[in-house]
Amino acid sequence: MASVHRSIRRVLIANRGEIAVRVQRACRELGIETAQVYSEADRDSMAVQNADFAVCIGPARSSDSYLRADAVVAAAKALRADAIHPGYGFLSENAAFARLCESEGITFIGPGSDVIATMGDKASARATAVSAGVPVTPGSSGTVASAAEASVIAASLEYPVILKAVAGGGGRGMRIVEAESDLAGHFDAAVREAKAAFGNGAMYVEKYLTGIRHVEIQILADGDTVLHLGERDCSSQRRNQKLIEESPSPGLSPAMREAMGTAAVRLCRRVGYRSAGTIEFIVDPVRDVFYFMEMNTRVQVEHPVTECVTGIDIVKEQIRIARGEKLSIRQSDVHLAGHAIECRINAEDPERGFAPCPGTLGEVRFPGGPGIRVDSHLHSGAVVPPYYDSLIAKLIAWGRDRDEALARMRRALAELRIDGVRTTAPFIARLIESDTFRRGAVHTRFVEQFIRESTP
Repeated sequence: MASVHRSIRRVLIANRGEIAVRVQRACRELGIETAQVYSEADRDSMAVQNADFAVCIGPARSSDSYLRADAVVAAAKALRADAIHPGYGFLSENAAFARLCESEGITFIGPGSDVIATMGDKASARATAVSAGVPVTPGSSGTVASAAEASVIAASLEYPVILKAVAGGGGRGMRIVEAESDLAGHFDAAVREAKAAFGNGAMYVEKYLTGIRHVEIQILADGDTVLHLGERDCSSQRRNQKLIEESPSPGLSPAMREAMGTAAVRLCRRVGYRSAGTIEFIVDPVRDVFYFMEMNTRVQVEHPVTECVTGIDIVKEQIRIARGEKLSIRQSDVHLAGHAIECRINAEDPERGFAPCPGTLGEVRFPGGPGIRVDSHLHSGAVVPPYYDSLIAKLIAWGRDRDEALARMRRALAELRIDGVRTTAPFIARLIESDTFRRGAVHTRFVEQFIRESTP
């Protein structure tokens, strides 16, 4: 495939929070100017303060600002941005938004709109995986139009099953159904949530497997060469929301690691993928098998753990690929050195069912020292608004092995100070001290079990 070289001198960042700051840093290292869009609630944010240019695109609610594709593109044109980086969430996997960028001559830093449409629709992605010879979880062959249709499929799969929105992500539009009597209510609730979050309520059904790991493969592709950068274990999650990620996974054999990487590359070649992306798998350690779950056609929240063990800046590679550059490394050049763990710090109160805790911050003090990285947009006196995702910081610890990475994470969590709002940091500190986590024997229901067992 012939590459088209594009000049990118100014990137508009169509996101907020820590990922906006992260993209700004990559741009600066590449000598690229940054333009930042923001809502009225983010007027005084670090992302706005650090940008070369900034423009308000609407009120606080994301539906009136960050999700307005027309406003984002208008801002890019007004600020003379050559490209748009969507970050994660919001419009990052919206094929119509990518198509709008293409029609306006603005480089979308991600794959083409046709690929987003194919792989962003989970039913279509599943069919594509089957055609590429990648194993998929038993489930419906396409979308289901009603609770009644879902019930028929669920009966053939045997309960429990999981309902998934084809446009879903971040745990939204997903419901685990344990019995037929619960299906109709869960189906309606998942459809409503998916319509509200993604504007698309289409659903499909899969067999819900228990005792499994959630493992994903990081991909970089330039249209010709496809590389995998190893795996991340994302099994420590609550209600399908990831809390802790690590690389490499403590639960994979070398043979399965190689097989999953090969399958991910094969799937990306099938769709002509170009950019950074992630192939997510379910791993059944008892049967020693893995199944394709979905693809994220964007940078992931947890990309720093892969950067730490490979030394590859994934965001900078995204931008270089968008400029039409070819990858400068081969698969044989990719080596995982040491172990990295990321803990997500959310403004939530674990003692009140993880209720969001917006507010104005007092003192903010981040940890440092050998092997510690912090990705955040916080500063003393900053406001955590109630309108967006509660993620406020990511702590990443690297060590020569998992034990050293864990020791450094313990130290980092002890040093962390965020006054003014309750956070999940104390809960995370207890979680990593559990015997199950220390042994690396986590699974997707591990956190929920930990909560039940530790609640008086």
